[in-house]
This record gives sequence, structure tokens and C-alpha cells, in this order.
Amino acid sequence: MINNNSIAALKILTGCVLLLFSLSPTVHAFGGGGSQKPSVTSGQNDLNYLAGKKAVKAKDWSTAIRYLEQAVKSYPQNANAWNYLGFSYRKSGNLNKAFPAYEQALKIDPKHRGAYEYLGEAYLQAGNLPKAQAQLDRLTKICGQNCEEFKDLQKAIEVYKGTKSGSGGK
Repeated sequence: MINNNSIAALKILTGCVLLLFSLSPTVHAFGGGGSQKPSVTSGQNDLNYLAGKKAVKAKDWSTAIRYLEQAVKSYPQNANAWNYLGFSYRKSGNLNKAFPAYEQALKIDPKHRGAYEYLGEAYLQAGNLPKAQAQLDRLTKICGQNCEEFKDLQKAIEVYKGTKSGSGGK
């Protein structure tokens, strides 16, 4: 027997399915920049991954980490999920977990522009300008000097250098 609760549940389920199918596997700000086209089997439509991306956009790092950790368990070859996870760890102040997440993203997708950009920013956060510069050099080889990730990391490096020179190099 179908009751009002069953109908409501069916409407919610249908809405979720339609939402999943309406989502395009495009790259968005905060963690995109991969070189491979995502597919359904790559985890780009995984509910944990999608919830993690939403939490990243909301700057809710603990929620993002919780969902993205589940996403990479379900789809360990999802380079974008690893990159978002590294981003979330970094933004929450946990560089010890951010670095391995970025490295995993790059192991899966060696041309993941977003991972190189964010890894470079993590090195700046750790005070390691030479390693940040190395990520910028890698981006130059992958996408040249006109891609968004190169420009963003270059700007972060310039700001870092200005901050360091303005404070007497400390």
C-alpha cells in the first residue's frame, strides 16, 4: 500500500537521481584542473564526493574532509577527490595530511593542474619557496603560463615573496 510517506520518499529519491544526471563532469574552482575527462566510474558522481565539493565551496573543512575521505575510499582513483581532500586538509591547517593527498592525486593524474597549484600553495604555507617554485615550473610544462592554475600559483608566490621581503625575510 502506498502512503504519503512512500510518495514523499519516492519524490526525494527521484530528485536525487535527476540531480546526479544533471550534473556535468566539468571542472570547477577549488580543486579541478585535472587532465583526464571524468566518467561515471571515476567517482565524479559519487554522493560523498559531491557533498565534499559542496562543503569545500562552503569552506566547511571538517565536513569536506569527512565526505572526501569516504569518497577516496570508494573511488581511490578519483584524482579530483584526492585534490579536494588535500585542499581541505591544507585549509584546515593539517599540512601533514595535505601533502600525501596531493601526491596521490598526482600519482593518479600526473598532469593534474589543480593539484600542482595547491601543492605549491601548501609548500608556501610550509615556508618552502623552492618546492613551490618547482610546482610552478611543472605547471609551465603542462599548460604554459596562461592557464589559471599557473597564474594563481605565480600570484601566490609573488605575494609570499613580498610578505617575506617586507618582514625582513623572516
